[in-house]
Amino acid sequence: MPHHRHVRLNGIDLHVAEQGEGPLVLLLHGFPETWYAWRHQLGALADAGYRVVAPDQRGYGASDRPGGVDQYSILHLVGDVVALIRELGEERAVVVGHDWGAMVAWNTALLRPGVVRGVVGISVPPLPRGPLPPLTVSRRRFGDGFYQNHFQRPGVAEAELGKDVAATLRLTYGGVPDPEPSGGFLGLFAEPETLPAWLTEEDLATFVEQFTESGFTGGLNWYRNIDRNWELTAAWQDAPITPPSLYISGENDVVRHFYAMDDAARAIVPNLRAVIDVPGCGHWTQQERPEVVTDALLDFLREL
Repeated sequence: MPHHRHVRLNGIDLHVAEQGEGPLVLLLHGFPETWYAWRHQLGALADAGYRVVAPDQRGYGASDRPGGVDQYSILHLVGDVVALIRELGEERAVVVGHDWGAMVAWNTALLRPGVVRGVVGISVPPLPRGPLPPLTVSRRRFGDGFYQNHFQRPGVAEAELGKDVAATLRLTYGGVPDPEPSGGFLGLFAEPETLPAWLTEEDLATFVEQFTESGFTGGLNWYRNIDRNWELTAAWQDAPITPPSLYISGENDVVRHFYAMDDAARAIVPNLRAVIDVPGCGHWTQQERPEVVTDALLDFLREL
């Protein structure tokens, strides 16, 4: 079982779940998730001889939730990863991320390659910095109703997602795309008849308890920095992500419709070891197909 504690870094407290001894592996969750999204990988990687640490990233779970939107830029998020590695008494780590956590992992490897032994992105591939602000691009491609644009107005998405936390997470994790979507974010999904096979009632209750306590503002503030992140990373335009890397994606992951592992993405990861497509898998990759993801991680770790 993982050990839970808080660490103080960059002026905030981060809650971490930690298990095992050996080379350090950090597991970074996405939205809307917490450390618990890695429940299947913590013990398996620890048993294989690794020290595995899954934080609640800033704004999530039992970690601190700074009030200012500007406290959730990519520089803050990467800074938390670098400071966490140091706080754990290590110089380097393998950094694994899913969804938004993948964005943080890729950017940690880009901005601070010296502290990254290897980087794994799950669901979200490495994203080359384009010529236009990302929200402008998504608005042109998908309209103002695209969820990332919808999340920009403080208070609106909070009210929608926080009205019924259990219903929100049930739809987000288990809902299927609604053929006749209505407004907002939750309107994209149809109510599932049952929970997906990978999510038990106990799992859902754990997430519900965590988000009832934390709310959704912290996670939404990550989205509210998308264009700011584009501005802050101008100096890294066309810079390669040099550590050894791995990309894992569910073949049915909706993210594929707007972020592709294409030639442009591959060009910025010159040490890409493999691209793994997980058959029959949706977006919640490491929860839906834990054995496949764990095996892929272990193969990658052994090669390092």
